[in-house]
Amino acid sequence: MKKITGFLLFVSMINFAQTDSKIYQIIENVSADRIKADVKTLTEFGTRNTFSDTISNNRGIGAARRWIKSEFESISKNCNNCIDVFYQKDFVSKEGNRRVPHDAWIVNVVAIQKGTKYPNKFVIMSGDIDSRASDTMDFTTDAPGANDNASGMAGTIEAARVLSNYKFESSILYVGLSGEEQGLFGGAGLAKYAKEKGWEIIGILNNDMIGNIEGVDGVIDNRSFRIFSEPVPANETERERRMRRFYGGEVDGISRQLARYIHKTTKTYMPEMNPMMIYRLDRFGRGGHHRPFNDLGFAGIRIMEAHENYTQQHQDIRTENGIKYGDTFEHVNFGYAKKLTAVNAISLASLAWAPEAPKEVAIGGIVEASVKLKWTKVAGAKGYKIYWRDTTSPTWDHSRYVETTEFTLDGIVIDNFFFGVAAVGENGHESVVVFPNKIWR
Repeated sequence: MKKITGFLLFVSMINFAQTDSKIYQIIENVSADRIKADVKTLTEFGTRNTFSDTISNNRGIGAARRWIKSEFESISKNCNNCIDVFYQKDFVSKEGNRRVPHDAWIVNVVAIQKGTKYPNKFVIMSGDIDSRASDTMDFTTDAPGANDNASGMAGTIEAARVLSNYKFESSILYVGLSGEEQGLFGGAGLAKYAKEKGWEIIGILNNDMIGNIEGVDGVIDNRSFRIFSEPVPANETERERRMRRFYGGEVDGISRQLARYIHKTTKTYMPEMNPMMIYRLDRFGRGGHHRPFNDLGFAGIRIMEAHENYTQQHQDIRTENGIKYGDTFEHVNFGYAKKLTAVNAISLASLAWAPEAPKEVAIGGIVEASVKLKWTKVAGAKGYKIYWRDTTSPTWDHSRYVETTEFTLDGIVIDNFFFGVAAVGENGHESVVVFPNKIWR
């Protein structure tokens, strides 16, 4: 089994501990003013309820999605047609759907920036097009949806503007999803479409409300944000469930690893931010557009503000007892939306610049004072990082860089830690960590 000398290991770690200056450029290039202008435009469509007007050029969901498509097309034109833009749609009927007032097409706006090396591998950023009033069946009342979710949609458009100036090995998909408020229809349709097309999805970053800093509890915080992720895939096999019971991994599914990746990337390049990993699929009893992807076995997380204000969500515009209700433009903090857009953009870039993750990672070391790891070779990887952490730690706290596909960590007892392996590219960017999925006997 290959060993690495202390000196060479030290040199290798130095080489791959440097940050990438392009990531700092991406952060700098995200514009709060452009996000503000886009949120303003989206609110001026009156309502973007999924079942609102589709004919008008200035009101309703139809006008909104046509404008979003035109923005993506303009971005593509500026980068020499580097982005393919199209509608993806599915039909829903009011029959059997209690939150569907009439039959309609659920139309998503999709923009794909093709990868140079892995065009069929996708990392996705999504925002929701639709908005709602107090009654989700009311598709005529004004529902500006400034924070929920013009902020996430504007952030997605802005990420496309910034990242279209770079080339990536994997594809990046920017999407405006519809039908979120009525049952996550848009996400379900795109996830099904991705499955049918055989897309390999690295992960989806669902952005739903990224512009509010003042919570209903009185807390004001423009640096913290939440990353929601499910613990293990919903479609895991019985064999995988049994293995987890004996070998661990209750909080180490692919979505949780994606959440850790975003946490690490943020702390590396934006240390002023406070990413909060929430060990839940979504908010208590509520849902978001990453869930349909999770349902089909894809990695997906939700990024959103840390402190919500419920007087500004799903509310008709009104004043009661001195309280102003409604999701209106003046409540959005665009400096904060810029920060969370940057968090998305640098995570997308890091993932799209990274090599593939190892497909298999085997682990052994029962009744030994060492841990043995072996993994599949990744094309284009310069080396690999072995990660480990205390079983109670939420983050990967220790690592070792190696340039082989098997290694023994001497003096580390397997019982006391969890382990994983990531591939490292020539550019220093890493794949998502892969938790061991085989036993090395």
